[in-house]
Amino acid sequence: MAEREGAGDPVAGRTGGVGQQALDEVVRFTSELIRIDTGNAGDGACRERPAAEYVAERLADAGTAPTLLERSRGRTNVVARIEGTDPGADALLVHGHLDVVPAEPADWSVHPFSGEVRDGVVWGRGAIDMKNMDAMVLAVVREWARSGVRPRRDIVLAFTADEEASAEDGSGFLADRHAGLFEGCTEGISESGAFTFHAGGGRRLYPVAAGERGTAWLKLTARGRAGHGSKVNRENAVSRLAAAVARIGAYEWPVRLTPTVRAALSELAALHGVEADVSSPDFDVDALLGALGPAAKLVEPTVRNSANPTMLSAGYKVNVIPGAAVAQVDGRVVPGGEEEFRTTLDQLTGPDVSWEYDHREVALQAPVDAPAYAAMRAAIERFDPDGHVVPYCMSGGTDAKQFSRLGITGYGFSPLKLPEGFDYQALFHGVDERVPVEGLHFGVRVLDHFLRTV
Repeated sequence: MAEREGAGDPVAGRTGGVGQQALDEVVRFTSELIRIDTGNAGDGACRERPAAEYVAERLADAGTAPTLLERSRGRTNVVARIEGTDPGADALLVHGHLDVVPAEPADWSVHPFSGEVRDGVVWGRGAIDMKNMDAMVLAVVREWARSGVRPRRDIVLAFTADEEASAEDGSGFLADRHAGLFEGCTEGISESGAFTFHAGGGRRLYPVAAGERGTAWLKLTARGRAGHGSKVNRENAVSRLAAAVARIGAYEWPVRLTPTVRAALSELAALHGVEADVSSPDFDVDALLGALGPAAKLVEPTVRNSANPTMLSAGYKVNVIPGAAVAQVDGRVVPGGEEEFRTTLDQLTGPDVSWEYDHREVALQAPVDAPAYAAMRAAIERFDPDGHVVPYCMSGGTDAKQFSRLGITGYGFSPLKLPEGFDYQALFHGVDERVPVEGLHFGVRVLDHFLRTV
């Protein structure tokens, strides 16, 4: 019989710990999920159903009763509930998405949908974002079924479609049409947090996401007078659009610090031995970021709003001045920064260019003094006592935005212990996405402990 993790520890002894079968399964499940191509280009062609059926089968084997739900054919979500021992306790949502961004095989060292396990590493699209976390959840739930473990709180599991696009077929659909499945859930955990961030000087940080910037994808339209390309034209739509795009790209947004970002800056300054009063009106955030070394990457994108031009479209022939030109802009908004964002875009676009939201989602904040956050910190430090848990705000967004409509406070907590030189954030949507086997094992142990003790 395999030796169980935590043998001799009173907490692990009472609740079962993690056995070798769970450690083996998390690697196998990650690999097998990667082999199911759920690439989502945002054009509606993605089909998550094979991955959803794979997940549902393994949940059913663990004694749960998974429900498969679709808004559109083949865009399948899975929801299941594990009953806790305390019927009066609030429920906890654990969610992960089944779709991935597309990958071009010619660019990769291995085929992106091979799920190859080589030299202690699982390769493929979704190894980090986020079939690894899906596999961790499955491994933990199945381990509990084998060991007779029940959590204190009800735990609702949601495996969603369409996170890599609009979430309309995934978490948005679940929140809007199936809210009853999430009854009692007050908090949730999902991707992009609790990974090892090597900050130099031997410091191992574990950033736990306690906020997300809002999404503001914009469509800009310039209109003018169509005409011959050889003629003088003071109402050239392309020129008007180009000028507006250049202003947006060059604009320096002012600093707007949220409570989550202030907490992150304060803790990072202390860990680096830098004196900083983040509540002072004279606080210079850019100076502090310059003193934080690599750790500055965790907070630099979230101290301001941002707007990055990403796409341009105009005309059909070189000697024809078009009557209209269109641009796309990826805007991100800090919590509380929505009015400033709108006012600034009005000023930057000017009178000859109109703009509208193509896709918009709210910004989020979560308390870092909550018991759930303390339980996350304790779970990480239990398995890496020399690690430092710090809060941070995500520069982008997750399904937590949609689930927030149900009053669920979201955290980014998908634990992984990673070796130095392994750039976790660069692998999101990147080439040669991969995850170490030992990182998955760490994640299963931490997730198991957190879910049993929170």
